[in-house]
Amino acid sequence: MKEFKDETRERKIEWQVGQLPFMKCDYGLLRQALINLLSNSVKYTKKREHAVIEISSKIIDGKQAILVRDNGVGFDMKYADKLFAPFQRLHREKDFEGTGIGLATVQRIIHKHSGRIWAHSEPGLGATFYFTLSSEVSKPASKAAVLQALVA
Repeated sequence: MKEFKDETRERKIEWQVGQLPFMKCDYGLLRQALINLLSNSVKYTKKREHAVIEISSKIIDGKQAILVRDNGVGFDMKYADKLFAPFQRLHREKDFEGTGIGLATVQRIIHKHSGRIWAHSEPGLGATFYFTLSSEVSKPASKAAVLQALVA
């Protein structure tokens, strides 16, 4: 959240931080993946008077999944196959800045951890990105530890 302090100073964003697990991973790479996902949420909620951005976890198909959800513009799922391709954009550049490499980078990081990433969205209703890693979950992190890591 600290990463976005300057660009969100004038905005009303409700950050919802759920319990997140400790996971065995490359800290720097996973941090970059989360920054990219949260950056997309910040970007695609900019037209919302009250943006809601959530980061949490849940068990999906027996695996611990991290999710990043927002109430932004969303996208049509018929174009979901283009989401993680480099330089592909689902929105016009004049509406939302960016190069089209953020999600491609996230996918490479998740795949490097033998994980899986996918998304669900509806136009106008926001988007949710999910990912799992192959590494074992050590134990749930306390909410205080999660908040400390997000603002540090």
